[in-house]
Amino acid sequence: MLKGFALIYNLDIIELANLANICDGRCHTMIVSSTEVQNNFGKYLMLAAKEEVIVTRNGVEIARLQKVEEPEAALQESTVKEMPLPYHAKSQKATYEEFQELTLDEENRYEYIDGEIYLLASPRTAHQYAAGTLFGHFFNHFQGSKCTPFTAPYDIHLKRPSYDDPSVVQPDLMIICDLDDHLNDQDYYTGVPSLVVEILSESTQGKDLVKKLDLYMECGVGEYWIVDPSEKKVIIYYFEEREIRRTVICKSTETADSFLFDGLSVDLGRVFK
Repeated sequence: MLKGFALIYNLDIIELANLANICDGRCHTMIVSSTEVQNNFGKYLMLAAKEEVIVTRNGVEIARLQKVEEPEAALQESTVKEMPLPYHAKSQKATYEEFQELTLDEENRYEYIDGEIYLLASPRTAHQYAAGTLFGHFFNHFQGSKCTPFTAPYDIHLKRPSYDDPSVVQPDLMIICDLDDHLNDQDYYTGVPSLVVEILSESTQGKDLVKKLDLYMECGVGEYWIVDPSEKKVIIYYFEEREIRRTVICKSTETADSFLFDGLSVDLGRVFK
């Protein structure tokens, strides 16, 4: 499990570079290549708990992995029911049973990730515009196929091998290709989506860039799109055998092409408002 980190990036393209793992002499700082991080992502997130990790491409700094400090302001003691907490604040630890009780007949939207509950904030216009446009592309592309696009709110239960309880997330968009094989008696989906899309906001980017990236990778998702409306970029991760195999970042002037699905290509100029 990886938690408590933020990925701060100003990338243009993540390229495959030669291995580099060099300490620059400054206290608690390590410099590594983008390829090394891509191939050993989990290791460097764990390392970032103790020291800053700078990611380079061709000798140029392109990203940093660093620990996220807990907010200084202490949150008042309260039950989960009385005080749901947003993504940008300290999360509320709870058992899976407490999460189920909280969300029963509850109008607010929550996610449960690695034993912590998060309240989902109402999305802004740029978020909804990107989500709607992408869904339209996905709907047209998968017409007549076995795969079906879905939008939030739609609970996805993902089980890490190291946890007894599942995590419950509501991706902004997802492509499900095994729907008929994984519907339970209550008409809920119990499988793992082939492709997941999360659209960043100021309050969710830490979770989407790190915690959910690790969760989706470990639980068998095939491809993960991170859409950034503020920077007008899309990061695409392709997972194979629960490892990151390929990564690309696409600008608003480019097309986003799926690694997993042949022919799935999105003109990003139409996605960002």
